[in-house]
Amino acid sequence: NRNIWNIQFPAKKHLISNTLLTNYDTIRRHDDPHINVMMAGSTLRKIKSRSWKKPRHFRLLEDGLTIWYKSRWAGKGHSTSKDIEAVREGHQSEVLLSIAEEFPADLCFTLVFHGRQGNLDLVADSPEEAQAWIQENGSSHSHNYLNSKADKNKDGKMNFKEVTKLLKMMNVEMNEEHILHLFKMADKSESGSLEMKQFVQFYKMLTQRDEVWKVFQDYSGDGEKLMLEELESFLRIEQSEGEKGPQHAKELIDRYEPSDTAINQAAMTLDGFQMYLCSPEGSIFKPNYLELHQDMTQPLSHYFISSSHNTYLLEDQLRGPSSLEAYIKALKRGCRCVELDCWDGSDGEPIVYHGHTLTTKILFKDIITTLKEYAFKVSDFPVILSVENHCSVEQQTVMAQHLRQILGDMLLTCVLNGQIPEQLPSPQDLKGRILLKAKKIGDVEGCMDETLTEFSDEEEMTNGDSDSPTKENPSADKKPEKLSRELSDLVVYCKSVHFHGFEHARTHAKCYEISSFSESKAKRLIKEAGTDFVQQNKCQLSRIYPSGFRTDSSNYNPQEMWNVGCQIVALNFQTAGLEMDLNDGLFKQNGCCGYILKPKFMIDPNIHFSPEKPEVQQGYKPWRLSIQVISGQQLPKVNQKEGSIVDPLVRVEVYGVPKDQAKDETTHINNNGFNPVWNETLNFVIHTPELALVRFVVEDYDKASRNDFIGQFTLPFKCIQTGYRHIHLLSKDGTAIPPSSLFVNINISEFT
Repeated sequence: NRNIWNIQFPAKKHLISNTLLTNYDTIRRHDDPHINVMMAGSTLRKIKSRSWKKPRHFRLLEDGLTIWYKSRWAGKGHSTSKDIEAVREGHQSEVLLSIAEEFPADLCFTLVFHGRQGNLDLVADSPEEAQAWIQENGSSHSHNYLNSKADKNKDGKMNFKEVTKLLKMMNVEMNEEHILHLFKMADKSESGSLEMKQFVQFYKMLTQRDEVWKVFQDYSGDGEKLMLEELESFLRIEQSEGEKGPQHAKELIDRYEPSDTAINQAAMTLDGFQMYLCSPEGSIFKPNYLELHQDMTQPLSHYFISSSHNTYLLEDQLRGPSSLEAYIKALKRGCRCVELDCWDGSDGEPIVYHGHTLTTKILFKDIITTLKEYAFKVSDFPVILSVENHCSVEQQTVMAQHLRQILGDMLLTCVLNGQIPEQLPSPQDLKGRILLKAKKIGDVEGCMDETLTEFSDEEEMTNGDSDSPTKENPSADKKPEKLSRELSDLVVYCKSVHFHGFEHARTHAKCYEISSFSESKAKRLIKEAGTDFVQQNKCQLSRIYPSGFRTDSSNYNPQEMWNVGCQIVALNFQTAGLEMDLNDGLFKQNGCCGYILKPKFMIDPNIHFSPEKPEVQQGYKPWRLSIQVISGQQLPKVNQKEGSIVDPLVRVEVYGVPKDQAKDETTHINNNGFNPVWNETLNFVIHTPELALVRFVVEDYDKASRNDFIGQFTLPFKCIQTGYRHIHLLSKDGTAIPPSSLFVNINISEFT
């Protein structure tokens, strides 16, 4: 097969959208032996356990994006997204390690996918075959390849039928008469086919954004370009970026304008204007807030901390697999507090699993080894190991030995500077350190109480909460056991204690003591004494965990807990949905480091804040949020049936203190996922902007049943850029789905 239009696009600028470039890059047929192997298909062993090793026929489909596989002989085929994050060569998963004696490392590899999709552990018949899959998938996130079947006759041109096929490959669904009209306009020679330059012109007409053109026209004197002064006016009036001055406008022209002629005139064409609006600088999220920008020198209790519940689980709480991969995925999402449920292993080695259930077991020492490797790949700030300890004293001592030997200097084993703490150290103080949260004999000051008995945090809470069917009361089925001195000595700044009430905490609590609360107990305390909860969380850490009745690994809404300043709000990271969208949205700011500084009224002991009554707060100033939802771009199909087109609507949801909870939505647009236009305005009042999160959801309207989810994006209210902005949508899994976006105009003003 010969190349189709095998041209080199300039690295910096293009006259057409990134989408088209991606598809041109993918449609070119490369004579790559690895791709040929993958498209021809290979029989690989899919490994699930030491005993489950079955041959499956794998091949790369012609879209270059999907890996398809099925049983060698029969059965239904399966497809899996080729959205591959990494390829691990050799025995780099617990499953492949378990069969290392049977299959050598050069035959084995693991495909790791973005989001929550499970890994594929595979074994090839030969090292050469393994390398074909390893090499090509290892580079798949920079180059995708489509078979050139769109160009059926291989003449380097594309007729109307071939063009419509290519557009379907690119998920462009439009009225065929409209496409034919544009095709004929681009076909200047009336030959019935388009050459490269003609196709570029065709695609530009197809993707012309009238709504962007109208904004451009409002500021362009000649209708052809924005001169420097005109671009400055747009940035000042519409984008609220006047303080950046003319230099900023010049930088945008240099960065996004594809025409050298326009650059020499210090001007921006419509193409450059659209590229700017689709760039990170034109997105809804303030770029400087994405970077690490907060003060990281305050006590740990002054931060919200990204936290995971039962981190070892990949699925449900009763029968699902436990896996080291779950820790890797959580840490790579910026999680800074992970949980380990520790039990006695049969051979003297402590194990981790969900006790009294059928979840699989993994070794404690393997988790600690994994943590050593992955704890600080995404963030340098401290990781807290929340240990729920069900082990005998002997195996607790083994745990302590593993922690010391494997983690070495990473593990914090004594107070900083040898000082008895009056407040918790800061994330900055604890960079690169791992902290143990568990029960402790005595306290940091050295007071010892040899009779202290061991209960896990979550078990203690169930005594009065009755919301944990899987966490049993230890006093009912075993004698209380003492703590291991060796393990206890490793607990420094996170000593787990039972909560005896806010009054007791005010007079007796120490800054390094932390209490855990089930979601139901936390909700009750919020309702009864929300202000007291806020006050306690100014100097001590609180951890919230899901009800034990959530056996499906569903999540509670974390916003309620953040409203009273709870720092460690533990969620089931493996479960996609609204709750994890909020968590991802909150922690996307500040460099995704897993620590977000709480508002001043949640850290200043002299300020008393009530989430129920924000209006009594000193300096109370509500804001009006006005969102004009203008249009959508290339929304993904929900239903993969032939001819299926989405009917999209946009809903905006606000989460925060009770008075800020609100939602509103646009009407739906019939049969248009490619370029729907709404031009509808939604208005909200924000009473406590410091705590508010705004979620944009796009759904496929269905009058007969529940709407289907298309995409979403969530961000803190304080991170919103006003003006004309694009919102780059995420999948249910939280991964990007380019080029799907919304185009909005946002105004924020004082509410009077």
